Amino acid sequence: MAWECGIDGCGAVFEDVESAVVHQATEHQRRECKVCGTVVPDGYLAIRHAFTDHSRAEYVRAYGASSEEVREREELLEEIESEADMQAIATELQR
Repeated sequence: MAWECGIDGCGAVFEDVESAVVHQATEHQRRECKVCGTVVPDGYLAIRHAFTDHSRAEYVRAYGASSEEVREREELLEEIESEADMQAIATELQR
């Protein structure tokens, strides 16, 4: 399965999810979390931060997200986490 970067229309395609996540974290601008102000890598890691460190209600209030947008992000998190070798991603990002 190919993985495409969806940040700002980037469209870069990767053979594995780990490469896509590393690309997002290293090749795109970091973003400030609107809930807590923490600066995080864009893409999957930003979504993971928002949904792991904050409640769904906090996310909706801070980002003005609809229920559909929240569900899409939750589904994306589940899909990535079911496929990704998180240790490999962490190792690559520590280089």
